[in-house]
Parts: sequence; C-alpha cells; structure tokens
Amino acid sequence: MKKIGKVLLVVVIAGAVLLIAGISLTVGWRPFIGPKARSLTSRKFDATPQRLERGRYLFELTGCEGCHSQNDWHTHGAPVIPGTEGGGQWLNMPDLPGHIVAPNLTPDPQRGAGAWTDDQLARAIREGIGHDGRALFPMMPYQDFRNMSDEDLASIIVYLRSLPPVRNQLEKTEIIFPVKYLIRSVPEPLTTPVASPDPTDRVKYGQYLVTLGGCADCHTPQVRGQPVAGFDYAGGWLMRGPWGEVSTANITPDPSGISYYDEALFLEVMRTGYVKARKLNSIMPFGAFKNLTDDDLKAIFAYLRTVKPVKHRVDNTAPATYCKLCRLKHGGGDQN
Repeated sequence: MKKIGKVLLVVVIAGAVLLIAGISLTVGWRPFIGPKARSLTSRKFDATPQRLERGRYLFELTGCEGCHSQNDWHTHGAPVIPGTEGGGQWLNMPDLPGHIVAPNLTPDPQRGAGAWTDDQLARAIREGIGHDGRALFPMMPYQDFRNMSDEDLASIIVYLRSLPPVRNQLEKTEIIFPVKYLIRSVPEPLTTPVASPDPTDRVKYGQYLVTLGGCADCHTPQVRGQPVAGFDYAGGWLMRGPWGEVSTANITPDPSGISYYDEALFLEVMRTGYVKARKLNSIMPFGAFKNLTDDDLKAIFAYLRTVKPVKHRVDNTAPATYCKLCRLKHGGGDQN
C-alpha cells in the first residue's frame, strides 16, 4: 500500500508540474490572477481652451464618439443621434463574444463617468483597466491608444468632462467564457511619458493619426481577434452589424488596393463617403474623418503610401466567397 501511495504521489506531482508548465507556456497566469494594473494617482488635468478644442477633435478621430454614442444607421455616414453624445450604447454586433457595452462617458454621476477620477479615465484609455479594475474588452483600442501622447490624453479627458450629462442607464458588459478570462492578459501598465509627435514630419505624424484612428484594426483581417500575418491594411475583415454586412477594403498601395488614389481623391472620399459614384458603407467612419483638417488627412494619406503593398482583392459588389490568400470568407475574395 505504501508503494502504491508513493506512485500516486509521484503521478500527482508530475501532473501538477506539467499543468504549471502548460499554463506558463500557453495562456499564462493572468487569466487566473487578474490583469496587470498600476496604482492610481491623484493627478488631475487642467482644463484649457486649447485642450478642450483638441479633445473635441480627437473625440471624433479616435472613434470615441462613434462607439460611445448612438448612431443613425439609416443615414449615409451614420451621424450621431443628437443628445446621445458620449452616452454609451450596446454594441449590436453578432460576432462579438457576449454582450459588449460601450459605457456612458458623460459626467452623469450615477449612470456615467461623473464619479470617475481623471486617472481612472487615463488608465482605461491607454492601459485597458476599467474604473472598477477589470480588464476591458480589447475592442476598446487601448493597445493603439498606448501611443497617444500625454497631452492628447489630457485633452480627451478635459473634453469628456465638458460633455452634457446623458441619463442613459446601461447593462454591464458580459463576456462569454473563456474570453472573459483570456483578455486579462492584454492590459499593460504605462509608466513612462509619451511625447507629442512632430506634425512637420508628415509620414510619422500620419502614422500617429492612423494609429489613433484604428485604421489597421478594421482594415486588417482577423481570426479570433488576432490579425492575419502579412495582411496589414489589406482588408477583408467581414463586419456585421446594424450597418449590414461588409468586408473592409484593401487600403495598401497595391493595384488590388488604392494605388489609383491620389491625394485629391483621398480627401474627396474622406469628405463625402463616395469613391466617385461608389457609395461607402457607413461603418467606415468618414462621418467623423470628414471633419479632420486637410493637413491631417494629407498626412494620413502620406503614411498609407508607405505601407507594404499586399495583393488582396476585396469586392463588396460580389458574393462573399472563401479567400485562399487570407483564408477568410469575404466579398469577392482573391481566389489565386
């Protein structure tokens, strides 16, 4: 009996070692112990006219307004419904892993962010930790916003404080298993300063704006929330929601993308939501981008001209088919 007991003990210990090694080498321990999070500070951002105006501008560019407000999807450009600005909404997208809610960011103290500190907002925006300490679902693009300068972060928070309170009570986000635990590995504390970019360097500044605007997030095909390697900006992500069903476009400078665009056409598309006679789907946020300055739109275009060309035909006028290149189903996928 003692010998059997020793064998069982060895088996249990070996199993435990294998389990620990397996977890360490795969998902890691964050799903079990919670996300990384820095301690909150008492910092408060001074409100200035410059920050207020810059924050208003960034609120549109970054998609904050589009996700955290209600939109009229029956109108081209999906304008925000007046009175809902920043008031939050349930994100009605069937492919999301659960009931995902973009919270009320207005200063309403009971239903919104009125009781949240400036650093709670700052930590949520750039580090992915909610005011209640949970890991935010990465549809909130905090991984992109890590690149947001300290001054632009301050400007957005100052602007959020200026919004009229919206009395919109929302249900909590409920993410399905195991995603609700796996996303705990995504947040990372940010403890070093982030400098403002040099707007005179058009390509680098364009890259900064493209990052804050989340262009790569939408225009790169994804599998289980991860971008398909080698298809940066090459389109093909099938997006379904109240706007209908549409695959994102290839915006690389390949002939299958937007190599035929010049600067003037790019600005025209961003201002109107039309590529000549072809109407863009309103999930493309030209309704927000049309308010960017000419200089900023030109900087974005200058950067997009530098990204790697990727051959990947996406045609939303054709039936959705399986694309052998990116191995996803989307409109008119390249079959070669």
